[in-house]
Amino acid sequence: MYLGASWRKDATVVWHSTTLEGTENCMDESTQHFGARLVQRLRAKEATIGVIGLGYVGLPICLAAAHSGLNVVGFDMDPVKPDMLLKGESYLHHIPAQPIKDVVAQGRFTATSDFARLAEPDALLVCVPTPLDAHFEPDLSFIEQTSETIARFLRRGQLVVLESTTYPGTTAEVMRPILEKCGLVCDKDFFIAFSPEREDPGNESFTTSTIPKVVGADTAVALDAAVALYDNFVTRTVPVSSSRVAEAVKLTENIFRSVNIALVNELKIIYEAMGIDVWEVIDGAKTKPFGFMPFYPGPGLGGHCIPIDPFYLTWKAREFGVVTRFIELAGEINSSMPRHVVSRLALALDMHCKKGLNGSKILVMGVAYKKNIDDMRESPSLRLIELLEARGAVVEFYDAFVPVIPHSREHMSLAGRRSAKWAPNLSSGYDAVLIVTDHDNVDYAALVENAALVVDTRNACRRAGVHSPKVSLA
Repeated sequence: MYLGASWRKDATVVWHSTTLEGTENCMDESTQHFGARLVQRLRAKEATIGVIGLGYVGLPICLAAAHSGLNVVGFDMDPVKPDMLLKGESYLHHIPAQPIKDVVAQGRFTATSDFARLAEPDALLVCVPTPLDAHFEPDLSFIEQTSETIARFLRRGQLVVLESTTYPGTTAEVMRPILEKCGLVCDKDFFIAFSPEREDPGNESFTTSTIPKVVGADTAVALDAAVALYDNFVTRTVPVSSSRVAEAVKLTENIFRSVNIALVNELKIIYEAMGIDVWEVIDGAKTKPFGFMPFYPGPGLGGHCIPIDPFYLTWKAREFGVVTRFIELAGEINSSMPRHVVSRLALALDMHCKKGLNGSKILVMGVAYKKNIDDMRESPSLRLIELLEARGAVVEFYDAFVPVIPHSREHMSLAGRRSAKWAPNLSSGYDAVLIVTDHDNVDYAALVENAALVVDTRNACRRAGVHSPKVSLA
């Protein structure tokens, strides 16, 4: 079955002249006509949606759009992903296979590595990584390369929406000029918008469809089209006045979290010195029904957003001669936490076991960046393992969600390492256990019972009702 066959038939009749080599009649069509036509197709669920990048952001969007009744084509450079999806299989732990099987069987969803098919969809959603380079500056290579590819197949009447988190101005200043290299003119022949992703893998309370969607564009026609697109599969669309505002919204959300996490991480260090339990302090403070929002300390920041996004704004701010002292200080505090954890572990070994880190055998519990998912992006566990081994420790890890540490350019030496196998007495073979990720599927009572020492960075043991002098908080 060829997804969108009826669309292609319709395109042959109605949109035949919308390719770059189209007839002169196409040049006479007004921008309003293209926009109105696109909005009409989107609202009538006659449109085909293309999603570029089938990872933690792109795949949930594909499923939400397809379940809403839209036809969806997913694009990914890795041919393994489309092959698995077409078989109804999932490669992300928090996304079950059944929803994939359903939309594939219904003919609503297909996936491909053939980017020549980019001309088929009415709207293209770009969900590619935006990492930092070795100098902590924005790496827009994925956006640039994807835009170059789209430009090869871009046709009149299409909407291109960037979802990747980035600094204000990227959509208009980076993506738009690349797309216009094909000879088409933005906001005349095609439209662009920005809508920041708000995925939270593993969050059972909020899904792609139930999280409000911010949408920004620089013309009314483009904004109308983008709102019509997302209205199909999210409960609330929130339009803002420009793509720059929408880009700033995403950065503000994540900087807010980064700064507040840095605050509680610093408070943890202060209260440790005073002999005060920061977790008890937060539990007491959050009983106030106004004016306080609980954030919790940890071993360092993980995930694609919070450790990276603040640096996108600090980098862009330099262009305007603005110093971002507060944001950078938060980044420094959060980045320093893995070293603080190693120091606390070394102190606990010295106090409880009369041993040093050098030569000690350490079990790291959890290498995903947050509990109950398999996402390894920017996980503080990787940095902790490297720091411990630099101090002479022998380190192994256990994580039921991550059987093998995947390749990453920042931690190449750890790629391919395999998780230990779970057993109730697993912890008995180690000098210390370091809890970094507080997965719910761990028997913390057995872990503590059989361990010589447990250093808990997440307060996981006490939350599981396990209290023991062998457990030290870090």
